[in-house]
Amino acid sequence: MKTSTINTAQVPNVAPAYNGADRNAWIFGWNPQQELWNGRLAMLGFVAYLLWDLAGYSILRDVLHLIG
Repeated sequence: MKTSTINTAQVPNVAPAYNGADRNAWIFGWNPQQELWNGRLAMLGFVAYLLWDLAGYSILRDVLHLIG
C-alpha cells in the first residue's frame, strides 16, 4: 500500500502577502486590506444590531411605528 506525502517545502505556512503587505495589516486608504476590514466590521455591526434588536430595542421598529 502506497501512501501519499505532501512536500511541506511547497506549502506556505501563512497567507501570502498581497499588494506587498500582509492581508490583515491595517493600512490607511483604498486597498484590498481595507476591503477585508470593512467586511469584518460590517459583520460585527450586523450581529450587534441583531442581538440588540432581539433584546427588545429597535430603532427601525420604533421609526416604522411612528410613521405608520
